[in-house]
Amino acid sequence: MTLRALKLKRREERRLLGGHLWVYSNEVDVDATPLKELEPGEAVEILSAGGEFIASGYVNPHSLICARILSRDRGRPPSLDLLRARLGDALALRQERYPEPWYRLAHGEGDALPGLVVDRYGDVVVAQITTAGMERMKEEIVAALESLLAPHAILWQNASEIRALEGLERYTEPAAGAVPEAVQLCEHDARFRVPLQRGQKTGWFFDQRDNRRRLLPHVRGRRVLDVCSYLGAWGVQAGVHGARDVLCIDSSAAAIDGVRHNAELNGVQVRTLHADAFEGLRRLRDSDERFDAIVLDPPAFIKRRKDAAEGALAYQRLNELALALLEPGGLLASCSCSFHFSESGLIETVQRAAGRTRRFLRLLEVGGQAPDHPVHPAIPETRYLKCLIFHAGT
Repeated sequence: MTLRALKLKRREERRLLGGHLWVYSNEVDVDATPLKELEPGEAVEILSAGGEFIASGYVNPHSLICARILSRDRGRPPSLDLLRARLGDALALRQERYPEPWYRLAHGEGDALPGLVVDRYGDVVVAQITTAGMERMKEEIVAALESLLAPHAILWQNASEIRALEGLERYTEPAAGAVPEAVQLCEHDARFRVPLQRGQKTGWFFDQRDNRRRLLPHVRGRRVLDVCSYLGAWGVQAGVHGARDVLCIDSSAAAIDGVRHNAELNGVQVRTLHADAFEGLRRLRDSDERFDAIVLDPPAFIKRRKDAAEGALAYQRLNELALALLEPGGLLASCSCSFHFSESGLIETVQRAAGRTRRFLRLLEVGGQAPDHPVHPAIPETRYLKCLIFHAGT
């Protein structure tokens, strides 16, 4: 396979040689290799200013990240064989850690597969593509998954807004087999029905698995509030592990229906409140409700760097409202999935909320994303999830 070249400016290869997978458009020598002559998703060789081979990958001339690396071996360009090897390596890592086949199988850059996310639900696979390069390799991705897993069905869940940055349409459609409306999985002794085609993102948030496990030993006999609950992953599991009262809040009616179904599936009682997180917390405050453990697991309030100040204020307001409901001696699990909001930033924000509500907090545990969402050491953006567990002093 002969690939066209993408030539870099002088000294722009240093970051890539250090392991990074992204090439920015301002790093390309557009006189030597005009970007406008390359097609979105086209496989290319990335060369230094002196013409030395650095890597191969794919390009999108219309994106700020104009190229992403797939291989550093000139003899292994983007292909079905490369995808099969990458996915096989990712599968082996998960099988070492997870005895049952419910996990994120491929996590983009963290598995050297930029632009591709794959979740496994037993014999059903849900895949999400966010780049033009991976979109061009759809058939090869399906072939690689079929050869490795022989799944009954594969679903493309390509409805993410981020696809617009690559000039891609949004859609959800079967890639192979008959995709069921929902699947079941088990996490920490609790069972869940997970909608696929109409669920959030790829269906389930496996990244919080270990953080949920950290909280569960401390919920027995307690009143637990799960804010932004989605399907009740935190709340229903708290009920299964002995919480005496559980309330789940979510702004989605479909999610609230999912919580009720999953509570029934596990034979536990869970109250629900269909409301925006801020509105719901205010209503609980006005009703003089109190809880012994509160989980705040909101969507990203900071999606772009320029939104950092406004988003930090939203995190602070959310934590203030929660602390007003938390009993002395209670636990607060405060989470953020915003990359542009650092762990230290979240700690400072929760502490400001504590100061404004005159609460004393002890930080007990700091968690991140589960190992099936591996971090690429050279790409800080792949380390996005923070979960802080605080104890509220008396």
